[in-house]
Amino acid sequence: MKKITKIILVSLLFATFLTTCSVINTLTNLKRIQFKVENVNNFQVAGIPLSGKTGIKDLNITNTLQLSQIFTQHKFPAQFVLNLAALNPNDGQTTQTKANATITNLEWRLILDDTPTVSGVISNPIQIPATGQSVIIPLTIQLDLYEFFGNQGYDKLLNLAFALGGAQSDLNRVKLDIKPTVQTPLGPIPYPGRITVINKQFSN
Repeated sequence: MKKITKIILVSLLFATFLTTCSVINTLTNLKRIQFKVENVNNFQVAGIPLSGKTGIKDLNITNTLQLSQIFTQHKFPAQFVLNLAALNPNDGQTTQTKANATITNLEWRLILDDTPTVSGVISNPIQIPATGQSVIIPLTIQLDLYEFFGNQGYDKLLNLAFALGGAQSDLNRVKLDIKPTVQTPLGPIPYPGRITVINKQFSN
């Protein structure tokens, strides 16, 4: 009886060891997922689209008056889609193994001009296949620019809005602070630290 019990315990320990090794291998692969701020689409301030516009001169008189009026009300509500690119390089060609990845949860915070602003969470699973091609994760963002930058004045606030969503979008002023949670054989496990994502290169 003791011999059978010992065999069962050894088998359980061995199974646990294999599972642990699988988890470590999975996490090692998933840490290589890379992120980049791809672009900003459909940028609006108070419902006024700025996409394709280079500055206030490209707006009609009605929209120009509307923007100045909402600023005097201590508001400057913006809405846009920020596209986050995720790349899984574990395609089995440039790496030893091919491993698809699933992000089960993604915490994010938007940073503009090095100022932390609004935050959010994507709780739907995101598949990152091991194809060597990036996957676009769209983040729909709403924030009041006046709340964070209103003290800089109307002109600088306009400049920021057009720099973010206008024809000459300057993504150097945009960063994302993210914390992904990934699926493993033991269940969802969050990354041990946060990642600062920029637009110039992929970060992991």
